[in-house]
Amino acid sequence: MIGAGRFADFLRVAVFVSCLGLLVGALPATKAHAFGLDDVAGQAARLAAAPYRKPNRELPRTIKALDYDEFRDIRFRPERAMWRNAKLPFEIMFFHRGWFFQEPVVIHELTPQGVRDVDFDPDAFDYGKNKIDRAETKGMGFAGFRVHFPVNTPAYKDEVLVFLGASYFRGLGQGQRFGLSARGLAIDTAESSGEEFPRFVEFWIERPAPTARELTVYALLDSPRATGAYRFVLRPGSTTMLDVDGKLFLRKNVAKLGLAPLTSMFLFGANQSTPRDDYRPEVHDSDGLSIREASGGWVWRPLVNPKRLLVTSFALSDPAGFGLMQRGRSFERYQDLEARYELRPSAWVEPKGPWGPGRVELVQIPVPDETNDNIVAYWVPDGQPKPGEPFAYGYRVLWQKEKETRPPIGWVQQTRRGRGYTRNDDGSIELHVDFDGATLRGMPAAATLDTALWVDGNGEVLDKHTRRNDVTGGWRFVVRFRRLDRAKPVELRAHLVRGKETLSETWSYILPPE
Repeated sequence: MIGAGRFADFLRVAVFVSCLGLLVGALPATKAHAFGLDDVAGQAARLAAAPYRKPNRELPRTIKALDYDEFRDIRFRPERAMWRNAKLPFEIMFFHRGWFFQEPVVIHELTPQGVRDVDFDPDAFDYGKNKIDRAETKGMGFAGFRVHFPVNTPAYKDEVLVFLGASYFRGLGQGQRFGLSARGLAIDTAESSGEEFPRFVEFWIERPAPTARELTVYALLDSPRATGAYRFVLRPGSTTMLDVDGKLFLRKNVAKLGLAPLTSMFLFGANQSTPRDDYRPEVHDSDGLSIREASGGWVWRPLVNPKRLLVTSFALSDPAGFGLMQRGRSFERYQDLEARYELRPSAWVEPKGPWGPGRVELVQIPVPDETNDNIVAYWVPDGQPKPGEPFAYGYRVLWQKEKETRPPIGWVQQTRRGRGYTRNDDGSIELHVDFDGATLRGMPAAATLDTALWVDGNGEVLDKHTRRNDVTGGWRFVVRFRRLDRAKPVELRAHLVRGKETLSETWSYILPPE
């Protein structure tokens, strides 16, 4: 069951969802052990060769009339969870259609006996105070589903994976709360022509063995210009792992194909204070984009909530990984007893095999509050497939908290922004960047470090210095600079050095235009 706070998080995801997709029939019955990604890929290829058909969004009158609070009162009955009576390690519960989630998805179970359709049953839901004509709901289908598995205590099966809305999915590991989302595919994000939101229209969930520690799910994706077949292999734990293998087919050319997209929220934080009165020092699901290059280099870009759309990218070949991370892990940084932002997971993407040349693109969208996701990151390959040409790729998503992926050398703990102490407001900006890590903490007290700094032509450096942080054991870099043209952004890059030795990842900061 999703509580009010977590339901509100799902509504942030719904802001991105457009009314696209196709409800398709089940594949012919086959033995579960013989079913695989190629079966779904064949279906995707046939869809791509045919004209796109919009999904059926018709809803019963009593469901269509529900407002936010009334729809939230509909809950799946846990005792009706798939596989509960079989006492299997995993259980599946389903989401009701309605409100933002109007498009139906077809769901099947893969069993040793074959493919079984999972039919909608209104008696599996508690409708609360709503007066619903259940006869009208017959055959209406589900909006999505969630996977349960015990990761916090053996006595309770926690939500560990959710598929709901367009091609969105969310994972959870031990001690985590829902935060950022992943998507199957992004098309033309931040393009002037408008973004297209592919959606998963059909799922096949493989029945697990009594001692299974992993679960396999297949999904069929459809949209006006693309179709796709996906295999997800879930391994819940302290860090929940999700292996993703996909095969895409384009109906038509697209301007930009975004692979392994991640979607998050950043309202304000240490590097960008809020103009309104708020008891919380920071509000965000993620505080930075981390990138690991094939060469071993690391880049960290702190997130911002810009006044205008801000799109930046990092060109590289064969990325070793990237992710939207929540590095601030103390409650004191957020002071929110309901949202508990310090428990929101980081999501790290590890490509399988070489991805070739391309770029990690970061989209940051202005938002007035935390109810809207405004951060998107994904991989854009330089070479895109032609319509009808299969495009296969794979990656792993790690939903992390305790053991986050970080550089083996120093890494950025936080970026703090302000004017610092000046007798008069001279228009300067001061940034304090805290670096941490075992390498830095293990250095002798008498060590002398410096910072290699680069600033683009729109910035003028007024002062900079580097010193040990006696409180944390790390090091702090401080730079005061002036922006020459307030209507343009400023980019700064810095990393710690000792002589010619690089001691930290590269801090890459964008100060958005006014």
